[in-house]
Amino acid sequence: MNKEKSKKIFRPLILVLAILGIVLVVYINSGPKLAQINMEDSSNSKNSSYDLEDPNRIENGIHLRTGLKDTTGLMTVVNNCTSCHSAEIIMQNRMSKEGWASTIKWMQETQNLWDLGENEVVIINYLATNYPPTKKGRREVLKDINWYKLEEK
Repeated sequence: MNKEKSKKIFRPLILVLAILGIVLVVYINSGPKLAQINMEDSSNSKNSSYDLEDPNRIENGIHLRTGLKDTTGLMTVVNNCTSCHSAEIIMQNRMSKEGWASTIKWMQETQNLWDLGENEVVIINYLATNYPPTKKGRREVLKDINWYKLEEK
């Protein structure tokens, strides 16, 4: 390869490497400052400010990190239930005490949920009080129906 061709090839390459070097030096010298700016910006977001201050902060009767209601037994539920699944599952599944107890038994039999001991009563009371069945939603499955056969014409 002649000298002119090699200059045409290597000049742009050297220019790109020089620019990358300058960017790297600037980043290294101002890295901590950039990190501080990013932290300040992110503290304005919905979740990050309370996560940094207090992950168990309550506002307007709601545990901010999970969205669960702040009543007796909240932290027992948070510590035992949200380590395996989202609190949203709790809030969407509304059941009676019997329903919650049955669900806990099912999780213990099939999902490796540990023995809750005395916490089980606290958890069931919390769930049944704060997330009971509602009248809204789909109708119940029809039972004891006397179906009749349609006649063909």
